[in-house]
Amino acid sequence: MINTKLDLKEMLQAVTDAISQEVFQCDSVGIYLPQDDGTFRGFTGKPDVLNGMTLDMHIISPEDDALVREVTRTNRAVYIPDTRSDDRPSNWAVDSFLIRSLLAMPISYGDDQYGLVFLFNYGQPMNITDEQRETVEAFVNMAAVAIRNANDLIRKENLIRDKQMLLDANSELSRAETMDQAIQTCFQYVGELLKNDDPAVHLLDPVAGKKIKPAHLSKNSDMSEEQWLEMHQAQLDDLLEDKMYQDAIRTRIPVYIPDVTKDERPNQEICRTFGITGMVVLPMIAMNEILGFIAVPNRSSKVIEYSQATIDLAQSVVDMTASTLSNLLFIEKQEMIINRRTREVTVKNEELQRVITELESLSREKELILKSAGEGIFGIGLDGKITFSNPAALKMLGYSRPEELEGETYDKIFHGKGRRDGELPHQNDEVDVFHRKDGTVFPVEYDISFIQEDDQVFGQVVIFKDITERRYLEEEIKYYAYYDSLTDLPNRLQMKERLDEALMNASRDNEKVAVLFLDLDRFKLVNDTLGHSFGDLLLKEVAKRLSAAIPVNGIVSRQGGDEFMIILLDIKSRSEVIRAVGKINKAFAKPIIIDDNELFIKNSIGISMFPEDGDNAEQLIKNADTAMYHSKEVAGGSYHFYDEKFGKRTIESVKYENALYRALERDEFTLYYQPQMDFCNNRLFGAEALIRWNHPDEGLVPPDVFIPLAEQTGLIVPIGEWVLREAVSQLKKWHDQGFTDLNMAVNLSAAQFEQGNLHRIVKQVLAETGIRPELLHLELTENQIMRNTDLAISTMNKLKELGVHLDIDDFGTGYSSLSYLQRFPLSTLKIDRTFIRDILLDEDDRALTDTIITMAKNMGLEVIAEGVETEEQADYLSSRECMLMQGYYFSPPIPAKKFEKDFMTNH
Repeated sequence: MINTKLDLKEMLQAVTDAISQEVFQCDSVGIYLPQDDGTFRGFTGKPDVLNGMTLDMHIISPEDDALVREVTRTNRAVYIPDTRSDDRPSNWAVDSFLIRSLLAMPISYGDDQYGLVFLFNYGQPMNITDEQRETVEAFVNMAAVAIRNANDLIRKENLIRDKQMLLDANSELSRAETMDQAIQTCFQYVGELLKNDDPAVHLLDPVAGKKIKPAHLSKNSDMSEEQWLEMHQAQLDDLLEDKMYQDAIRTRIPVYIPDVTKDERPNQEICRTFGITGMVVLPMIAMNEILGFIAVPNRSSKVIEYSQATIDLAQSVVDMTASTLSNLLFIEKQEMIINRRTREVTVKNEELQRVITELESLSREKELILKSAGEGIFGIGLDGKITFSNPAALKMLGYSRPEELEGETYDKIFHGKGRRDGELPHQNDEVDVFHRKDGTVFPVEYDISFIQEDDQVFGQVVIFKDITERRYLEEEIKYYAYYDSLTDLPNRLQMKERLDEALMNASRDNEKVAVLFLDLDRFKLVNDTLGHSFGDLLLKEVAKRLSAAIPVNGIVSRQGGDEFMIILLDIKSRSEVIRAVGKINKAFAKPIIIDDNELFIKNSIGISMFPEDGDNAEQLIKNADTAMYHSKEVAGGSYHFYDEKFGKRTIESVKYENALYRALERDEFTLYYQPQMDFCNNRLFGAEALIRWNHPDEGLVPPDVFIPLAEQTGLIVPIGEWVLREAVSQLKKWHDQGFTDLNMAVNLSAAQFEQGNLHRIVKQVLAETGIRPELLHLELTENQIMRNTDLAISTMNKLKELGVHLDIDDFGTGYSSLSYLQRFPLSTLKIDRTFIRDILLDEDDRALTDTIITMAKNMGLEVIAEGVETEEQADYLSSRECMLMQGYYFSPPIPAKKFEKDFMTNH
């Protein structure tokens, strides 16, 4: 039920029923869950009514109840056989329910505590045996798994909801044509997140000395914008006088004050005027410049608490709004400049038109006016030849004297070539450039008018202007509208348009299109550790590698942050997409070096296909994003195609998971052993223990199927301890047979490694078997030790003190570097099989393998090569002084009996 039902109430009620009916009969079983204020409230149990109160009305507090305080602090069960001789239980509870004996237990998993369980009888002791108590603890552990599963599901649903909200907000903002539309969109989403109708924006006013001025109030507020502006004007000239806003500018992060009366930064007079209880200030920053703030006041009478995740989500909406406002402001500014210059040209054209009508009798005065005009002017006779030109026209066209141009046909300027006489140009010739004397061209804006008196036409006059600068501004505007300024890749808006166009063509031509959504793993850690400027340099390098790696039918864009999107056109099959993903991952096999910092970057990729996974751009992008989040749940460098089953547990996984709970007690696990050889001396060095599950119905289940399930359910800890004990016991048997120098390698899971009692378990196993510690190798992956380096170093030092060897498995596929690994007390590096597979064919794999071997030797570490499958690979590794190897060339993992027969008979 725990692994198939999603209703927490139903699952926990089943636990209480099982305890009170299957373990032993008791009058009361209650499960209490923690509240935000530190107390515990009744959630489910029996009976439904206690002392006239329903269970959900019953609240207990660690501050008032010594027994509750002890259980929550120690995270251990407390059994009180006789409450009359123990003062820890609450006197009120003992007297109200006539409690004679009491069992209080925490609902916990590892260090996480999810609630409390209480069992008691009315007026008589329970007389719980040790066996009954252990059974109750087992059921309570199931309750912990149920609560954790429910919490995980809620957390995943919230992540997907928040992601969709950001996609919707960004979609609406990208369609905003005015600042007011963008701001009201921001108010809508921020207001929904913070459950507040009063968001307001304060913007930078350059006219007022770059002061922050109140600009707009949400239309949902019960206060009118006019009233709001008047109150601000009466109270505060510049918001930057307020320390709260000063902090937001200095730190450039949100300022959140739940209770303004308990914080010295807000202006208390203004808070009283507006009736403000709490405040959230979200800075608006674009292109590293402060545009203003979104202020969200709490004008209710009670203090409202927000989680940090909610604040961060609201800030993300504000960041997108700031970017939109910045683009709108830039476009608006350029349009104003263009309109102003157009009006100027129009006015000058009108003035010059009056001058041109009198050109037949050029007086000195009119000639001076013509020469002083800033626009280019030249005349054309009825035969199509140029009759005159002013200095501005000569200069722009590259001529030094009027004689060089006069007598030439106008087509030399319009089209750069000669033309027969007797023709006149027309305004609708669709000419947008003029040709200079040297053959080069420049963009122009021109107007053609007839030179006439009454009805008689004497020729034409052309007035033109060099608009090179304006064209440059237009191109710049277009660039900022369609390209990411950091990486020069297409941005979200252009990619959406190109995807819409690709889908229209694919639908017409019956073709497939693939959408890949890529997210960099642990990019936030890089930003937080090395700074945002370092993160920007990293994103530029990622953009270069992606652009070089994608096939010719691909388009790559940056969606924002560390997210990239790739479109693959005219796809024939999924294998073509997989090959493209392989090239992308290979592009990141080499470390990225920035400012002497060496980084191995991995990514998670989600893939959706047209038309299988959606028939429009938004649906395909959403599904690719969903698949990408599924990829992030496994090791770096993984990819997943979208599956509508994502987010739901499959029948097969539930079947295996339920059976996994009983696998240990039914003795269904077995160990296989793969030999580790000293190749040069043809000597057996050791063995690596690898677990297999002999399912009673399915046969041998691959580790990649049941190990992730064991990690999700927490069963990996007892399974891992079983593997350790079994492997060391087998090593003891082999030592007793005379193979006293044989080593044993055992893999540790992340959950085992982070247990506080790991070193005690290892010490106990060594003591029980008498195995020398230096013959036991515990294998960890880079990602395990990099999850929490301080905890990793502490745990590894404790294990090192026991004398065991610590090995890094799958080296080169994680996030750490060799220089960083110097901090850890390691003994051996195991080169990952992906580098060995193509070592004779791929120069990059060969160079990286050589580097790992050399660096490891310099650090005093042993090196073992995994995945050796051919003699040629073994010969190459030995030539590089890597003597220790394992792989199918020597033997696949095999049972202990076959291991003894194949490798110990002639040892």
